[in-house]
Amino acid sequence: MEADGAASRHWLALAKRRWLWAKSGIEAAASPMSRTEKISRLYSSPRRAGAWLRMFLLMLALLPVPVLGADIIGAKLFFEATNHLGQWIWDTNTFDKQTCRLWRAFEIPRDGKVASAILHITVDNGYSLFLDGREIGRGSDWKTVTEYDVTRRLTPGRHSLGVEGFNDRLAAGLIFGLHIQLADQRSLELVSDDSWLVAPAANGNWAARKTALPGWHRAVVIGPINHHPWENWPFGLTTEPALLPLAGHFWQSVWFQLSVLALLLLAVGTCVWLGTQLSLQARSQRMLQAERVRIARDIHDDLGAQLTQLVLLGEVAQREQPENSPAQAQFTQICSLARELSHGMDEVVWAVNARRDTLRDFANYVCKYAQVFLKPTAIRCRLDVEPDLPPAVFDLPVRRNLFLAVKEALNNAAKHSAATELFLRIQRADQKLVVTVEDNGRGFDPAQLNGERNGLANLAQRMAEINGGCELFSAPGAGCRAVFTVPLENVARRRWFNWLRRRATGEKFEV
Repeated sequence: MEADGAASRHWLALAKRRWLWAKSGIEAAASPMSRTEKISRLYSSPRRAGAWLRMFLLMLALLPVPVLGADIIGAKLFFEATNHLGQWIWDTNTFDKQTCRLWRAFEIPRDGKVASAILHITVDNGYSLFLDGREIGRGSDWKTVTEYDVTRRLTPGRHSLGVEGFNDRLAAGLIFGLHIQLADQRSLELVSDDSWLVAPAANGNWAARKTALPGWHRAVVIGPINHHPWENWPFGLTTEPALLPLAGHFWQSVWFQLSVLALLLLAVGTCVWLGTQLSLQARSQRMLQAERVRIARDIHDDLGAQLTQLVLLGEVAQREQPENSPAQAQFTQICSLARELSHGMDEVVWAVNARRDTLRDFANYVCKYAQVFLKPTAIRCRLDVEPDLPPAVFDLPVRRNLFLAVKEALNNAAKHSAATELFLRIQRADQKLVVTVEDNGRGFDPAQLNGERNGLANLAQRMAEINGGCELFSAPGAGCRAVFTVPLENVARRRWFNWLRRRATGEKFEV
């Protein structure tokens, strides 16, 4: 437009200059002219007339251009703003400060590729536009139609459109149009009409739904494009930048979702397999414990009763023999051996019984054994046991080897120490169980010991079998102290498994 105006001004200046030249020629004609000048002026007059005619035609061609161009552009804008639009629609009732949620679903053919998708919309008074649940635009000037290019957002399949309109006062309405051009020359038209639905405010995530809910009702058509009060409409067209395609994250890809599904199935299968194995192991453990309890009961009832009967018969036969006779001495020896065998059987029953596989029961049994063992001797037994020992699981191999080691230490103290006092301490320290056997006897030099005679090598071997330790501290005249340590971390590690095992077997225990 500015270029056309400059051209017009240029031609006007040129015409004015030619007019001045013509005027100067007329003034010159009033003066006396020679015959030659009159002839040249006569021949130059047609050339001047042709120049004037060309200038006039050029001015007619140039001067109307701005006015005609403005009319054509205005008509084009109005056509683009109203093309492919539907009708004004709204909810059944209209009132001030009203929010209306309008919804429409559509589907692009699976074999179609979107080449162009242009959307036009306006709402009296304002709106928020959603495509597949994502907000893509807002508007607050109903007098202007807004154009959105959604080509790169639409793919084959089902989509949903949502418009949340707001009416400030008086009349309200939505007018909408979506023209989709496919690559195979097919086209789809989606306009505002009575096929739109109104979603109640109570429904959450309504704009992202691909199907309508039963409670949604149809929108009401208010009127055509130029319906009152929208006769002089629109006043302009606003074009928004083309929408970019949604950025797909790696966790939204098909391969990632299939991989996660495969991992979940693998995890579920592993859990099922582990549960089956745990159930089988718990069942085997339950059967083993039941068998151990049965063996312990049979040994105690059958062998114990028979040994007791043997001791009684031996004592009766001993009393019937003459004093200081060889037979009486033999019966006395038989009774002593039977009593020792009975005590040994009690130890076996305690070790085999699965109900005794606890740390607290181990401490009680060891203390009772030490008191009974040292009672016939001149050694006074003193006990120092941690009062809050838990009833944690203390497996058969650990408690059996530890008990035999303590038993060997008590036996050595009774035979060789000549002590008057012995301390038995059972404590926990740094996730270890520490059992100490200390006497105030004559002591010895550990460097001069013969392992084959005192059995100290057996102590170290027994403790090594259960990942424990054995330390011996002694000096001539300073007594002897034997320290046995057993790690309790294995017990802590297996606490969860033992809980499952106990739950499977139906047993009750304290952790």
